[in-house]
Formats: sequence, C-alpha cells, structure tokens
Amino acid sequence: MGGKNIKSGHDGEGKYMKTNGDDRKNVRIPINLVQLDGILNLPKGASGVVIFAHGSGSSRFSPRNNFVARILRDAKLGTLLFDLLTEEEDSVYDTRFDINLLAQRLAIATDWLLNQPETRSAKIGYFGASTGAAAALQAAAEMGSALSAIVSRGGRPDLAMRYLPKVKAPTLLIVGGHDEEVIELNRFAYNEIRCEKDLAIITGATHLFEEPGKLEEVAILAKEWFLKYLQ
Repeated sequence: MGGKNIKSGHDGEGKYMKTNGDDRKNVRIPINLVQLDGILNLPKGASGVVIFAHGSGSSRFSPRNNFVARILRDAKLGTLLFDLLTEEEDSVYDTRFDINLLAQRLAIATDWLLNQPETRSAKIGYFGASTGAAAALQAAAEMGSALSAIVSRGGRPDLAMRYLPKVKAPTLLIVGGHDEEVIELNRFAYNEIRCEKDLAIITGATHLFEEPGKLEEVAILAKEWFLKYLQ
C-alpha cells in the first residue's frame, strides 16, 4: 500500500484467556510509533478470521460490531476487532476520514495477523462499517488474493471508488432500506466492482440498523457470506 515509511511488527502482545469457549487475546499491533489495540478471538477449529474495520468515531468496543462478531464466532469464525486510530488521532475530524491512512493500517494489521503462528494459515475476511468499508475495499484491492471475502454494513464504498474494479475478494454490500442516500451510493459502487458480488437491502432498516431484529439480519447475512468463502 503506499506509505513507504510504515512498518509493522509481527509479535502480538497479550495473554490468551478463555471466554465463552473462545481463545481471546488482547493484542497491540505496532505501526511506526503507534500501537493499535485490538481483541483477537479464535474459536476452536476456526479456519477463517474476520477483521473488523470500524467507521469514523468507533472502536473495537463498538456494540454493533461486537454483536456481529459474536454471531460469527458462534459459527466457528475467528474475529479481530481493533482500533484503526489512536484516541488522539480519532479526535481529529480529518483523520477519521483519511481513507488512505485507514486502508494502510488495515493492510498492515492483516499482514501482522498472517504472521502470527495461530493464524498464518487462516483465510481472511473484512467486515467494514461506514468509512471502514471504504478502507476495507481499498486495502483489499491492494492485497489481491490475500483476502477471501468482504462484507460492508451501511458502508461508503464510494469513498474507495477508483479501487473497486481491482477488488478480487467476493464482496457483499448490506444497506438499510430506509437509508436512501447510502443505497444510491452503494448501487453506484456495486456497478464498479468486477468480482463476485451481491447487494442486500434490509427492509425497514435505517443507517445504523437500530430497529428490532435488523442488526441480526445483517449478522446472519455476513455469517453466511463468510462461511461460504472462508471455509
């Protein structure tokens, strides 16, 4: 990915803990002089790991992404939720929307994950929300066959428009039925994606899928997509 001064380390910090049948590890992913905090969960027998790329102003503690992550882990898929920005960086509006920076860091985190002993043979997927979806698609375009699947929830794939024709990983775009502006942006982006793809519109849902049962619909669609391509 551009940014030649960016370097990553391959040694995760943290200790494994058993939680609800998962192997959970608090990790720190080194990128230049910053450390990105994350939570890696690996269910026993997991053959794939989904990396979450959060939207602006969100973090590894996002309740919506953690809900989806639990559904994925119940299906024996590993998850990595981590912060794309430090707290200080996240306080700067322009940095939140720096898709190039977010995509670079996501790619480095992917490389870090693929160099960990317990995940080096895993298939990798991205779950991106809002601006995180743009970062996921841009990173995927640069990484090629290293990525096996992508799911976007209420995403802004239009922010990575010039990268979309280069994406090779099967891509699912999920949008709320009442999120009219984002639906149009996703339809426009959908037409630019050249690999296997699908666009799912959740009837009755708004941008954040806050309506009863709507986020669960997102999680089920994501689970089915990742199980198809990560196992």
